[in-house]
Amino acid sequence: MALPIEDYALVGDRGTAALIGADGSVDWLCLPRFDSPACFAALLGGPEHGRWLLAPAQGEGVTTSRRYVGNSAILETTFTTPTGVLVLRDVMPVGDGRADLVRTVRCTRGTVRVRHEWVVRFDYGRVRPWVAREQVAGQEVIVATAGPDKLMLRGPRLPHAADGHHTDEFDLAEDEVMTFSTTWVRSWRALPEPLGFDDRIEATRAEEEQWAATCIDDVPHVDVVRRSLVTLRLMTHAETGGIVAAPTTSLPEAFGGERNWDYRYCWLRDAALTLESLLAVGYTDEARDWRDWLLRAVAGDPEDLQIMYAVDGGRQLPERVLDHLPGYEHSLPVRIGNAAVSQRQTDVLGEVMIALEDARDAGITETSQSWALQRSLVEELAEHWDEPDHGLWEIRGEPRHFTHSRVMVWVAFDRAVKAVEKHGLEGPVDRWRELRDQVHAQVLVKGYDAERGTFTQHYETSEVDASLLNLPLVGFLPGDDERVLGTIRAIEEDLMHHGLLRRYRNQSGVDGLPGGEHPFLACSFWLVAALAAAGRTDDAHALMDRLCALTNDVGLLSEEYDVDTGRMAGNFPQAFSHLTLVQAALALR
Repeated sequence: MALPIEDYALVGDRGTAALIGADGSVDWLCLPRFDSPACFAALLGGPEHGRWLLAPAQGEGVTTSRRYVGNSAILETTFTTPTGVLVLRDVMPVGDGRADLVRTVRCTRGTVRVRHEWVVRFDYGRVRPWVAREQVAGQEVIVATAGPDKLMLRGPRLPHAADGHHTDEFDLAEDEVMTFSTTWVRSWRALPEPLGFDDRIEATRAEEEQWAATCIDDVPHVDVVRRSLVTLRLMTHAETGGIVAAPTTSLPEAFGGERNWDYRYCWLRDAALTLESLLAVGYTDEARDWRDWLLRAVAGDPEDLQIMYAVDGGRQLPERVLDHLPGYEHSLPVRIGNAAVSQRQTDVLGEVMIALEDARDAGITETSQSWALQRSLVEELAEHWDEPDHGLWEIRGEPRHFTHSRVMVWVAFDRAVKAVEKHGLEGPVDRWRELRDQVHAQVLVKGYDAERGTFTQHYETSEVDASLLNLPLVGFLPGDDERVLGTIRAIEEDLMHHGLLRRYRNQSGVDGLPGGEHPFLACSFWLVAALAAAGRTDDAHALMDRLCALTNDVGLLSEEYDVDTGRMAGNFPQAFSHLTLVQAALALR
C-alpha cells in the first residue's frame, strides 16, 4: 500500500516529475512527460505496479528525516538505523534532452544494509517489459523494453532478476557511496552513453539556487513561499511553457470515494493564476513562455477554446478508467484523461486576461498575434457571456449562472479595456466598457441575496461558494464594501470546518456527484487575502500561520486537507494550493 500523501516529496527536471516516499521508494513517475503513462505506478496500487526502492533493509528502529538541498529540487533523505546512518540523494538533472533519475546512497556512519528493488511496469503498471542485461561503453546495464518505451538502469552493483522483479541487498560502510541512474529513451533508439552526473547535478543545483535567489523576501513565511515558487516552476514544462495543475492523477478528494481526477494537464485558469504569482515576485521569462504556449494551444476558432490542454497544447484528453489499478487506498475509479475538457467554464478567460494584463504591466510587450488572439477571445465572450456554464469547480451537474463566472466575465472585459486605456492597444473599447458595466450591474442584482447580505453561488440559490472571496481580490468591489464583508461572514458560517474552508456545501447537490470532500486549501488562502482586504489583518495572519503549518516536512501541499485525521487529500503537490499560498503571502506584505 502507498504511503500517506504527505509522506511523499517531488523531484523533477521541468519535463516530468517523480514522487518519492519517505521510505525511499519512487512510487510515481511518468516518462518522458508529466502526462505520459507511468512506468512506476505503485502510488495507485502496490510494488507490483512498478517502483524503485533504495533504503535500509532493516525495518525496525529506523528513523527518517528529509530536506531539499538549499532552494533546489534535490531531495535528501537521511535514514538513521541501529547500525549506522544512510543518506539518499535524489535528483533529476535538467538539460541534454534526456530524462534521468539519479539516486545516490552514502553511508555517513557505521554500516547499513541497503535494500534495492527496481520494478518496471509500463502503461500505468499494466505492461510487464522484456528485461535483459546489455553492455554500454564497457559497462553492464539492465534494460527494460516494451512498446515505445525503454528504461535503462546503471550502477556499480546491479540487482538480480527474481520473478519479474530486480532485487538486491548489500552492505555500505562508512564513507562508501553508490550512484544509480534510470534513463528513459524511445525503444527504437540506441542506449545512451553515460554522462557525467556530478557536473549535471551541480549545474542543476546552481541554476535552481540562482533562480530562487531572486525571490522576494519581505513576505511572511518566506521559506514556505520560496518553496512554493520552486514547486510551481517544477510543474512548468521547460520546453513548451505549459504549466500542469499537478503531476499526479486519481489521488482522492475523499479516501475510498470516486472524486478522483487526472490533473496532469494545463488548465488555462490554473496556469494563468500560477503566472500571476510568478509575475508578482518578478519572474517574467515564464510569462513569455506561457504566453507563447497559449498562442499555440488556442490557435484557431475562438469558439473552440478549451479549459485545458495537454502539455504540448494537444486537445484530445479523453477520460477513461484504469480497471487494473486498485486505486490509492482503494479509491476508485482510477482515471486518466479528463472529461471536463469539454465543459464551458466562462470564468477562464477572466483569469487569462488578468495574467496577460499583469504581463503587460511587467513590461512584456504584446506581439501583433498575441493581442489579436485576446481580442478575438473577448469578442467571442461578448456573444456568449450570459449563457450558463459549469463554473470554476467543473460541476458535473446542470450548468448554472454561477456568480463567480459572471464576475470573471466582468474581469475579462475590464482587463481588455485597460489594455486599450493603459497600454495603447486597439480595440472596440466603448463596447467593452458597456458590456463591463452591464455585467457588473447584473451580478449586483442577480448574484446578491439582500436579505442575508451575501453574494450567492449562482443566481438560483441562496447557497454560498468560497470562490466568492475573489470579488475583492480581482477588483470587482472594495474589500471593505458591506456586501463583501457580509459574504465573508456567510462563507465562514456555512463552509468553515475546523478552521478551514470547504469549496461549497456538497449537500446542495449542485455538483451532481455522490459523497463529500475535505476542505480545499486554496479556498482558505483566498480567505486570508480577503480578510486582509477587509481590514481583518490579525485574523488573516492567524489563518496564514495555521495554513503554512500544514505543509509537509519538505514544504509541499496537496489539494485538500482532512482536518479530522490530519492528512492530506487530493492530487499532490497541487499548483492551486501553492499559487494561492503565494498570493496570500503577498496580500499580507
